[in-house]
Amino acid sequence: MAQQETSRRVRYAVVGAGNLTQVAILPAFQHAEENSELVAIISSDKEKRDVLQRQYGVEHVGDYGEYEQVLRESRADAVYIVLPNTMHRGFTERAARVGVHVLCEKPMATSVEDCEAMIRVTNDNDVKLMIAYRLHFEEANLQAIELVRSGRLGDPRMLSAVLTQQVREGDIRTNTGLGGGALLDEGPYPINAARYLFRDEPREVFAYTSGGDSRFHGVDATAFALMRFPNGRVAQFGISHEASAVSSYRLVGTEGDLLVQHGFGYGTDIEHALTVGGKTQTRTFKNSDQFAPELIYFSRCVLEDREPEPNGIEGLADVRVIVALQESARTGRPVKLAPFEKPKRPTLEQLIVKPAVEPPEPVNAPAPAQG
Repeated sequence: MAQQETSRRVRYAVVGAGNLTQVAILPAFQHAEENSELVAIISSDKEKRDVLQRQYGVEHVGDYGEYEQVLRESRADAVYIVLPNTMHRGFTERAARVGVHVLCEKPMATSVEDCEAMIRVTNDNDVKLMIAYRLHFEEANLQAIELVRSGRLGDPRMLSAVLTQQVREGDIRTNTGLGGGALLDEGPYPINAARYLFRDEPREVFAYTSGGDSRFHGVDATAFALMRFPNGRVAQFGISHEASAVSSYRLVGTEGDLLVQHGFGYGTDIEHALTVGGKTQTRTFKNSDQFAPELIYFSRCVLEDREPEPNGIEGLADVRVIVALQESARTGRPVKLAPFEKPKRPTLEQLIVKPAVEPPEPVNAPAPAQG
């Protein structure tokens, strides 16, 4: 390992300097100082490297070809990969082969085969792999899980979710070569929510997709999907890169329902409306830093030699559903999924709350949503 696990802080190299990295991930290190330290930034854009190096006071920067060299010279313990989806596997493999732990943005990859390869290479090289499911540490979503577990909603029967935005022209999400499209970009959120709220895996899925306007190049701009779970439970979701911004889900049980507004996003308050016995209670969860908790949790796993809960199996569980939905959209038929075991799921014990960050003005990295 590049650095001994007994050290007080895990040393991170952040790989990729797009909008998410600049407005959320790099600022989050100020709230993760207890066990996490930013030591390197890797980007293909020299202007980004120069500006961010000065802004964050890191000694080590480099481009993608200098990846392993930067990891060695910075004595990085871990990477946080924030690259286009088609690049996740390659950069995970390169990190693992030099003994560096991997925190990778979702979706984990664009195919089941790539996910399996990422799990294999990290296992073979004895490094941790965690997929960046920030909502597994966020209070509103963890409290939704707790409400289901408490039985207040009765038996959960239906989940309905909407996640939409207007993606700007030229964003990587519009490009098939970079793993773009609504199902890969937005699909993990409602799929993951259905899985952690039902605490089960879907057995059959069906999807419609559309290509959208001239912004989109061979990718699905809009998708509507159905997922059938065991015990008669069903989930549906609509996602789009060509619609007004919405981020919400509603879980309906035999005794009540929970509406979660702004439930999938960051940088805003999240609201619960819980209705039981005809009476509605509301609760607001204030805007918080959703990225520092990921860093703190993953660093704990590294330092204490524990397997992360949102590990490679969790990432694979969502990607196998996305691939099945893509197949359904192509064929116009439902697709059955084999039984799948995921023994550990998020609970309120994983809650970490940190104050919101003020996002800095990004360099050469406009927000994905237009307007």
